[in-house]
Amino acid sequence: MRSILYYFLIGIVISVVTVSCDREKYELTDRGITATIDSIDVNIQFYSPEIVRIVKSKAGFEYEKNSLSVIKTPEVVDFDIHENEGNLIISSEKILVKLNLATAELSFSNGDETPLFTEKKNGSGFKSKLDLGTKTYAVKQSFKLDPDEKIYGLGQLQNGKMSQRYQEVKLFQDNKVTVIPFFQSNKGYGLFWDNYSTTVFSDNKEETFFESEIGDCIDYYVMTGGDADGVIANMRDLTGQVPMFPYWTYGYWQSKERYKSQDETVGVVKKYRELGVPLDGIIQDWQYWGNNYHWNAMRFLNPEFPEPQKMVDQVHDMNAHLIISVWASFGPKTEQFKVLDEKDMLLDFKTWPPRATNRYPVKPDDKPSGVRPYDAYDPEARDIYWNYLQKGLFSYGIDGWWLDSTEPDHLDIKDEDFDNETYLGSYRRVRNAFPLMTVGGVYKHQREVTDDKRVFILTRSAFAGQQRYGANSWSGDVITDWDVLRKQISSGLNFSLTGIPYWNSDIGGFFVWNYPGGVNNKAFHEIYVRWLQFGTFCPMMRSHGTDTPREIWQFGESGDWSYDAIEKFINLRYRLLPYIYSVSWDVTHNASSMMRALVMDFAHDKNALDVDDEYMFGKSLLVAPVTEPMYVKTEKEDNKYINPVEDFSQIGSKSVYLPDGTQWFDFWTGEEFKGGQNVEKDVPIDIIPLYVKAGSILPMGPFVQYAGEKKDPVELRIYPGADGKFVLYEDEGDNYNYEEGAYSTIEIIWSDKERELTIGKREGEFPGMSDSHTFNVVVVEEGKGTGLEVAEPLRTVIWKGDEEKIKL
Repeated sequence: MRSILYYFLIGIVISVVTVSCDREKYELTDRGITATIDSIDVNIQFYSPEIVRIVKSKAGFEYEKNSLSVIKTPEVVDFDIHENEGNLIISSEKILVKLNLATAELSFSNGDETPLFTEKKNGSGFKSKLDLGTKTYAVKQSFKLDPDEKIYGLGQLQNGKMSQRYQEVKLFQDNKVTVIPFFQSNKGYGLFWDNYSTTVFSDNKEETFFESEIGDCIDYYVMTGGDADGVIANMRDLTGQVPMFPYWTYGYWQSKERYKSQDETVGVVKKYRELGVPLDGIIQDWQYWGNNYHWNAMRFLNPEFPEPQKMVDQVHDMNAHLIISVWASFGPKTEQFKVLDEKDMLLDFKTWPPRATNRYPVKPDDKPSGVRPYDAYDPEARDIYWNYLQKGLFSYGIDGWWLDSTEPDHLDIKDEDFDNETYLGSYRRVRNAFPLMTVGGVYKHQREVTDDKRVFILTRSAFAGQQRYGANSWSGDVITDWDVLRKQISSGLNFSLTGIPYWNSDIGGFFVWNYPGGVNNKAFHEIYVRWLQFGTFCPMMRSHGTDTPREIWQFGESGDWSYDAIEKFINLRYRLLPYIYSVSWDVTHNASSMMRALVMDFAHDKNALDVDDEYMFGKSLLVAPVTEPMYVKTEKEDNKYINPVEDFSQIGSKSVYLPDGTQWFDFWTGEEFKGGQNVEKDVPIDIIPLYVKAGSILPMGPFVQYAGEKKDPVELRIYPGADGKFVLYEDEGDNYNYEEGAYSTIEIIWSDKERELTIGKREGEFPGMSDSHTFNVVVVEEGKGTGLEVAEPLRTVIWKGDEEKIKL
């Protein structure tokens, strides 16, 4: 394989090549080649041996494209180039691109020449248009995929589909829809369409295409990887790696729309502590700033919050943390509005809240709120935003940000709304990247202020590259319904398959319209419990919603079925924290994913490729949430569940597919199953189907009241039947010293044949690190080492940092 340098040395010979038919020319560049074919400029650029960028534009059209998502500096890549039967073949070690010199059609293969996909003949489209008086184009590129190929991603569409084949969808950010123009295939490649305007994705038997409303050029990246993890690793290499969240963020979060006073907010934390139910986070929702004219003032103007520092201190004194609602828009009586308006840094379209007074039904004399979003594309506007955020909220020691409406909300949409001129051109041109810009502004500014507190952002929307900004997205204001619950699963998995690993949903659904009486309706209890079980196995476990309260005591008291089930799964979440935090390190350090569609680990199993209601949580746990009612019978009238009647006389069940290629253990019973089959699992109200892959080493911590209370003893559950390895990760929990190497890892290895467990030597160190660990070792079998409760250990090891081998 010849290097770029080689071609420059003989460039006078081959920099211009005559093509036998059309007398077209191509030129070598330091990254690949450029060519002009049939009035289209084609630029093929290698970013790494596994990533290639394709840029097409109308010949002679001058423009400048600076990606908002891509931050990778292209590597120096060795590539080979030759002609064959009218095609130009450009190949690195990992990916091969074939350019038809007559039609400009491209096709892609792995480095071993295994075909991936092709562009459709005459599939590049440019339609001239003016945008704010500037010449540009609507752009389209069509591709041909294999008929039986599965593709995943596109963001969070909430369509209930796992594979995203055979549909047409408008990619436009919205409350419950997060769009990311990226998909990956079960064939082991990914495609990122780098465009920020409204885009149509369409797939049918004839073609698959992206068509964007505005684009100076067609611009897309193709990446190989061999499997889903490899593709995601390359997407992160291209658009940014994932920082660590604080340890405490993986505990349980309580929220509602909304706590109306600081006494109420603090009182919720106190009540959890009194009940002995674990809690790590409380969320303060909107209107702590007062009325809508002061919307998002980033100040405690509401008289019900007279001593904000006291409120924050009281929460911290109970070993809990507080995040607070902040929006991407401002009311007309805020200081921010005045400053931004003077600098022409506000967008002019109708956003939430539309009226000065939030009341229903709306009255004819209700006045408009005057709230307007800010120009998040403008670096100075982002500076202004942070300066007020720091002064008004961060200075109190608030622990994180609930960045709401980061699409942002766009009500009563009119075409002229998109003529708003932003720092980067028309709003039409950059609309879908708004969340990336506003979330990124907060992350970057906080990192500039301090590295002592990790950035934690909960946000309602996202775009490609947002994983680099310490953000956990949620699925928007979903309604409480069983079908919606099921759709959350595939939504979160497809979102994660775009390379953004942190996602969650409002446990119980945001709007409880379909359950009259809310928490007083026992049918709501059932769906809430099942949603909370699902939430236990999401990257963030957060209860939230409107219409009805969600705190555990709203569901009765100890001994009531819903209360007990909720308490059980909150405790299970805390017992799994050593596993979850170590998985989070794998996400950061090895570009892994926490919520894993079955295609990620079982791409060889055709039966696993389109399963939409199961997933892996980390690489050991298979989760199959219950998504239908079983124990509270209701009547349904006008889509509302009424006249609930409890009936626990029969135990319901759920069919679960166990992927092929491994043995599986029922987490609750220890019963062992062969993969490649469906099993019927009994699911009483306090059980979710949960299976552990053979060869897994599952670390479980002690019962605690908050994440940082204590870490020992650690129960090591060994699931025999295959060799296994687990890396237990630890650090200080809430700063960025890990970026400088202040952390430790312990490699734990299970030899199934020898029945020997090796607890490796500790690698690394950090301030405050414990000198030892107490490990209680359990080999799981039927009836032993199962469920929530602490198991009787086979061996107890007081480990002091050196390697220990344990025969079992």
